[in-house]
Amino acid sequence: MSKSFRALITGASAGLGDSYVKQLAERCDSMLVVARRGDRLRELAESLAGQCTVETVEADLATVEGQARVVEAIRQGPALDLLINNAGYSTIGPYASSDLDDELGMLRLHSEATMVLTRAALPAMIEQGSGAVINVASVAGLVSTPNVAVYGATKAFLVSFTRALRQELKGNGIRMQCLCPGYTRSEIHSRDTMKDFDVNIVPEKLWMDADTVVAESLAAITDDADQWLLVSGEHNRKVVAREMDALRADLHYPS
Repeated sequence: MSKSFRALITGASAGLGDSYVKQLAERCDSMLVVARRGDRLRELAESLAGQCTVETVEADLATVEGQARVVEAIRQGPALDLLINNAGYSTIGPYASSDLDDELGMLRLHSEATMVLTRAALPAMIEQGSGAVINVASVAGLVSTPNVAVYGATKAFLVSFTRALRQELKGNGIRMQCLCPGYTRSEIHSRDTMKDFDVNIVPEKLWMDADTVVAESLAAITDDADQWLLVSGEHNRKVVAREMDALRADLHYPS
């Protein structure tokens, strides 16, 4: 990545987003960083002073207004070289008794906002003949998991969306990646929507740190292998392989 590189990262105030910003800072000329918490964004921008130009956009991407604010920022600036759709949260519990507003907000954030921002960024990428989009999904998008039904479904959307766009954009110089991490240390587990989740029930060996996951993602988006689906961690890759076997076993064809 050259110093003329321009990136946009959503969910930039914590977790994977914060790590993306910090790891990209020395590789970029400028970055747009997006999150709901403006104070966190300003602190982040100040901490990176002298490394690259950081523009902050305070926006709730689960709302039409927030999405429009970021779309306008994309259109007002130079073409993006990298778009990272990372913003997200999770709920937990049986769907039949879930808070539908929380579930619909998650759907808008993970699926709708990704569609809207990607649509805003792609024309300029196509015109310049280069660019990359990273959609942060989850192992849950590949492995059906009770009590996170909508979360998993929105992440499965990102897997399918990324794969289809990769096929559409072949020959345009644009790379697509769908990142599927497993359990990653971040603030997602401390949200009110996850209050019934006990992080202590997950064995320590299954956790990954955000910096490691992001380093794998950025290495994969720039290598020659053009690996569009990236599952972080050997354990997670084994879990996904078992799920694919189970899915094949579930297939039934009319005789």
